Amino acid sequence: ERGHSLPEQGWDNFTKWTLISIFFIVVNEFCERFSYYGMRGKCVCLNHYNKWCYCICYNLALNIFPSRTIIYLSIVYAIGQIVMAVSAINDLTDADRDGTPDNMSVHVGLAMLGLFLIALGTGGIKPCVSAFGGDQFDDHQTRQRSTFFSVFYLCINGGSLLSTLITPILRGQECGIHTQQKCYPLAFGVPAALMVVSLIVFIAGSGMYIKAKPKGNIMMDVCNCIGFAINNRFRHRSSKYPKREHWLDWADEKYDKLLIAQIKMVCRVLFLYIPLPMFWTLFDQKGSRWTLQATTMDGTFGSLVLQPDQMQTVNPILILTLVPIMDRVVYPLIKKCGFNFTPLKRMTVGMFLAAMAFVSAALVQIQIDETLPVFPSASESQLKIVNMASGQMNITIPPQQPFALGSEQASDYLTFSNMNIMVSLNNPPISKNFSLTVKKRNTLIIPADPNTMYMTQDITSKPEQGSNAVRFVNGLSSEVNMSYAGNDKQFPALEYVYLPQGERIFTITNGIQSCSFSRKFGFGGAYTFLIPSTLLWTENVLEVEDIKPNTVHMALQIPQYFLITAGEVVFSVTGLEFSYSQAPSNMKAVLQAGWLFTVAVGNFIVLIVAELAKLPQQWAEYVLFASLLVAVCIIFSIMAYFYTYVDPAEIEAQFTRKDEMEPEEKEKNTIELEEKDLKQDQKEKLGKTKM
Repeated sequence: ERGHSLPEQGWDNFTKWTLISIFFIVVNEFCERFSYYGMRGKCVCLNHYNKWCYCICYNLALNIFPSRTIIYLSIVYAIGQIVMAVSAINDLTDADRDGTPDNMSVHVGLAMLGLFLIALGTGGIKPCVSAFGGDQFDDHQTRQRSTFFSVFYLCINGGSLLSTLITPILRGQECGIHTQQKCYPLAFGVPAALMVVSLIVFIAGSGMYIKAKPKGNIMMDVCNCIGFAINNRFRHRSSKYPKREHWLDWADEKYDKLLIAQIKMVCRVLFLYIPLPMFWTLFDQKGSRWTLQATTMDGTFGSLVLQPDQMQTVNPILILTLVPIMDRVVYPLIKKCGFNFTPLKRMTVGMFLAAMAFVSAALVQIQIDETLPVFPSASESQLKIVNMASGQMNITIPPQQPFALGSEQASDYLTFSNMNIMVSLNNPPISKNFSLTVKKRNTLIIPADPNTMYMTQDITSKPEQGSNAVRFVNGLSSEVNMSYAGNDKQFPALEYVYLPQGERIFTITNGIQSCSFSRKFGFGGAYTFLIPSTLLWTENVLEVEDIKPNTVHMALQIPQYFLITAGEVVFSVTGLEFSYSQAPSNMKAVLQAGWLFTVAVGNFIVLIVAELAKLPQQWAEYVLFASLLVAVCIIFSIMAYFYTYVDPAEIEAQFTRKDEMEPEEKEKNTIELEEKDLKQDQKEKLGKTKM
């Protein structure tokens, strides 16, 4: 019953009271998901780590009140996030104040402890919150419960949306006691604060919740019952023993028939869960492979610029749009058309939509691959020549054909299979040997004095996160310092510095003279700026493009995000509701945890399939995953066809009515059984007398 007695004004007050309690639960979920996704965006390993805890911690939830489980483990959760925020403070062990921790093991140890506590917390409360919210409704409030799960999912994605937008901004701020660096402590600290708010909100509504009394360690009872049934069936495997309707019926000598019936319901649903991890295998790649795909695309939407990891915000935005449309428009319209769009049919459609999303991703990837540079293979190396001398050079590098290169110009990359090369110039006549490295790119720089030509190493992949790689080559006889506006750090000689998208103003100075120039960067380019020997301290710095910037627009990812989100709405929201509606009253959290366990398995399938397949092209891997999900979708649709929906409350009520049989009726049945046994005994004695 609720935390205190209810006013007795009937149904209206009960509904109002229910809505108030639900308000506290969904606000709690919103804050917790903001906290989780804010943390997950900066800790990729957290996504895989906490999934295992879904399988471990829900057993605890079945031994005490679910509301207390949520409170206790939320405290653990919040402590873990605070520890993570502390672990990100470099100044904690930076005694020499150089911006780098002196004792990295302290930070790693704190981070691992924080991750463990976060995983323990989120893994423990996640199966409980949704089941606890469903418990706030009576059995006849099926429509209200369905609406709750939709709103619940909206809150998950609302928190995810705001977190995905805000935490990169927080991370981009510069903070620190001794040195100013990216503010990871703030990016971790704000989610920790939201987790504390989430805990306070949930506790504030504790007096209004419907709190089901704990029923012992139900998971242990389930395991023991199943074990006894299997063992008993094995001991009575001989054909002389009559068969029983279900293999679990072999446990009725020891266990209550109601418990056996409840386990049957759970097993039937868990059997349906077997194909489901394949959906999550594809779905979770939108936060990994799709983000990597976005790093090779252009995120400029007019005056709005999206970073690759911000493209994920399309998913929660579409969720917030599609959930009410599906719940209030699409499903009722399908019902009016006379089509029985059952939960399992919805889930089948969701799996198919997810497969189509990966077909769309493969088509986008093919278009991206056409714009990517051709990097050297495992047996090749590439070399570019930059002429910073005052005149044209005729260059010979066998086995390449001789070519001419003008002053302050750069060649294209030349590919070599022999790692030892000789470079010959004609003005003046010079020959010099160089050694290349397989799978690497290099630039040969010919300065004002060709006798001192030298080679530098270039990057051999697109810059990560859509950033731009920039370096300077000094052709002057004196040293110069290079910096850019908004950052006082110097550019190391010949080394790449990674800059985000946008316009940058660079300054070159020798301590006496200086000049500045600006450059607007897109996404994913690599550039070498040449300071010529004839620099007049005006804007005459030369630019060489090592890797072209991204040209395929991120907008092409919108169709795949739409398809995967539509699939998520009809699959995940429906799955949560289905798991709750088909679960016995004392096993709601068991099925919710089973549902979440399919997410964990899906994460590992990604690793296994990708490792076994080892496809050289990313688009081929997308097609592989889409094909696997289509095959699983067909299998699931067949399984769903033979599934019979049940009303757990009605089944449990039937057993309860049998147990509550009137004493007189029980006595009457007992007398009848005794008379029947007496007649049977007399009959047997008579038979013996005749013999």
